[in-house]
Amino acid sequence: MATNNTECIGKSIYKLLINNLSQVVCVCANRESMLIGEEQGKPVVMNKQGDDSLCVVVNIDGRIDGVCYSSSLDQRYPSTRSTFREVIDGCGRCLIPGLIDGHTHPVWTGERVNEFSEMLQGHRWKDILAEGRGIHATVQATREATEEDLLNALLQRLKGMLHYGTTTIEAKSGYGLNAESELKQLRILESAKSLQPITISSTFHGAHAIPPGMRENEFVADVINTQLPAIKLAMEDGSIQVDNIDVYCEKGLFSAKSAWEILLTGHRFGLHMNFHGDVFSPMRAAELSEEVGARAVSHLGEISHTGIQAMSRNKVIAVLLPSTKYLLKLRAAPARELIDEGVPVALGSDFSPNMHCCSMPIIMHMACVLLNMTLEEALVASTINAAASINLSRSHGSIETGKQADFLIIDAPRWEHIVYQFGGSEMLIVQVIKSGNVVLDRTCSNIIYSK
Repeated sequence: MATNNTECIGKSIYKLLINNLSQVVCVCANRESMLIGEEQGKPVVMNKQGDDSLCVVVNIDGRIDGVCYSSSLDQRYPSTRSTFREVIDGCGRCLIPGLIDGHTHPVWTGERVNEFSEMLQGHRWKDILAEGRGIHATVQATREATEEDLLNALLQRLKGMLHYGTTTIEAKSGYGLNAESELKQLRILESAKSLQPITISSTFHGAHAIPPGMRENEFVADVINTQLPAIKLAMEDGSIQVDNIDVYCEKGLFSAKSAWEILLTGHRFGLHMNFHGDVFSPMRAAELSEEVGARAVSHLGEISHTGIQAMSRNKVIAVLLPSTKYLLKLRAAPARELIDEGVPVALGSDFSPNMHCCSMPIIMHMACVLLNMTLEEALVASTINAAASINLSRSHGSIETGKQADFLIIDAPRWEHIVYQFGGSEMLIVQVIKSGNVVLDRTCSNIIYSK
């Protein structure tokens, strides 16, 4: 509902009022940076009281101004002193935070459907990689592609993620394996930040695989002495903003020693350490995370008990990827033990040429079925804890005053339906709201998609 300047004289102007909600899933209530242990299973949920529904107000800067019951709305925001630029009738629906995907590989071109067929026949992912295919096939195609083509492909993938309720992602490079191509991918991520609504936390992942014909020590030296300095220069001249550094710590790829060297070099350049570890083999990656002071480790199907204790002591976030466990038939990450031992758990889709999943609701469902997480734990893992894994939990991941107004309006009597309704949950998402702006709207005959 727009207002003219005359109506606004002497009034506080708010961007958005969402009223008539039956449920608001705040997740947190005390500005927690993450939820750990038993608390991960206890997200804060506000429910309608009789006829007294819930309201959420967004300020002009796109941040949450308040959550209240309709009975107190006029007292907190009297019509004589308050004007709302837009009002959305929640129609008795639920409001949850926008979903956060803690692990994606979205910048690439080419396809590897033949490898999927081979894996169904028993071929292993690591054997395909050793033959120079897998990641290496995508590297070749991505190096040859134009930035325009890669950007257009990325934008389509981000649009798909938005349709499933994702409003923030961690996004890696890693299909270049040299300074020129890694920078190309990071520039594309930078361009995408201003062309669509999803928040992107960029990760330099030059140490994704070792190029054919190079030894591990030679390529580690290239990452440290050539690629990282090039990234640093691009950051200093303002052409890119990179937040994290990733290394694939795995047998046949990068040893714990190599990962240690690359991660700490990236850390000296101001990057948060957020890496692949203990995927196919027990590499003591979790223990390494304590040694280097990492923020997060992904996969962790082969984590040891001592590794779990190390991550718990330092509150290193475990980013679990149930879709990859499902596709590659890997050992499941021990989500129950991680949570019970006090390790904060987040979730990611692992969207990549190998795993075409852009739906965090599907990932949450798989986490419940395959990793024995509860619905509540899965939601926390896809909101505040995923935000913490990319250092964004101060501003994202929960519905609290002062945080960015990223919401999903769910057409269901309870928020749990977004996880429960496997495969069709996107149809429950009536509206996606980013910084107080409606960026996807299924209440209209045409879906809105805008910045």
